Amino acid sequence: MITQRPFGRTNRKASAIGLGGWAIGGHFTLDGRNDGWGDVDDAQSIRALQIALDLGANLFDSADAYGTGHSERVLGAALKGRRDEAIIATKFGFTYDEAKRALLGIDVSPDYIDWANAQSLKRLGVEHIDLYQIHPGDLTEAEADAAAGALEKLAEAGRIGAWGWSTDNAEAARRMLVYPHFAAVQQELSVLHDGPDMLALCAEAGLASLNRSPLAMGLLSGKFNASTRLPGSDVRGAGHAWVRHFKDGVPTPEVLARLAALRDLLTSGGRTPAQGALGWILARSSHTFPIPGFKTEAQVRDNLGALEKGPLPAAVMAEIEAILGMEMQDA
Repeated sequence: MITQRPFGRTNRKASAIGLGGWAIGGHFTLDGRNDGWGDVDDAQSIRALQIALDLGANLFDSADAYGTGHSERVLGAALKGRRDEAIIATKFGFTYDEAKRALLGIDVSPDYIDWANAQSLKRLGVEHIDLYQIHPGDLTEAEADAAAGALEKLAEAGRIGAWGWSTDNAEAARRMLVYPHFAAVQQELSVLHDGPDMLALCAEAGLASLNRSPLAMGLLSGKFNASTRLPGSDVRGAGHAWVRHFKDGVPTPEVLARLAALRDLLTSGGRTPAQGALGWILARSSHTFPIPGFKTEAQVRDNLGALEKGPLPAAVMAEIEAILGMEMQDA
């Protein structure tokens, strides 16, 4: 039986590792630059999602932004006839031109939320979304409160089960605790990017912590080196300023050095590099749910295999912390 954890402030349990749907959305743009992960094969994506279900995974995270709706359509197709086996999480808040596959701006107003939710329900082919999340991470308090009120209404109407926020701002998330259906946050978390303030809030308040970029945009899979050069059709090579570990599609020397220092520890106990990275997150907190992206069945099997290996042992976690601490001092 695949490892499950209590899923935030809900009465559900979710697989301790889920699947992220960014990569399977295919091509789309943000600020005129590619924001997808290159070409996708929808049949392969659907097969990979169904394999995950067969293996016991039940947490699937998407967003209407990913491929301007395409990721949600693919997820809906994969779950057809198996809806009851899945916890569906998706996000809203980036406006888009679906025909041009372009993100345009941000809107988290109550009217927009009502419309966006209806569109996601149609694309997914479901009557309710288990976890509906605010996608933009930086909002004013007035924007956040207005969105929260609208989300509470959706929950009361049965169109969503619970809601969350994809943000790394723990204090902003704390303000949402007064809303009864606020159940989860989505934070960036990996062995290369810790998030202690948000994890402390999740432990204190019983929130689920969904973890985006748990493999640092693929770097922690161990398949990239100094000769890697990703094209502009890939988000990692498109020149976005917020892509921190790649420059012009090439992993930075600093991050490659850090990975080399950690590799033996992450691959201890017969783990692959990805399994070690996910094992670090599982050991970091009992509230975490890493949601690595994927394109293939092999990637899904590798990622979910981290559950068989379990969280990294305390001694390994301590050694990793010591290495990262020394690096910070050297820097």
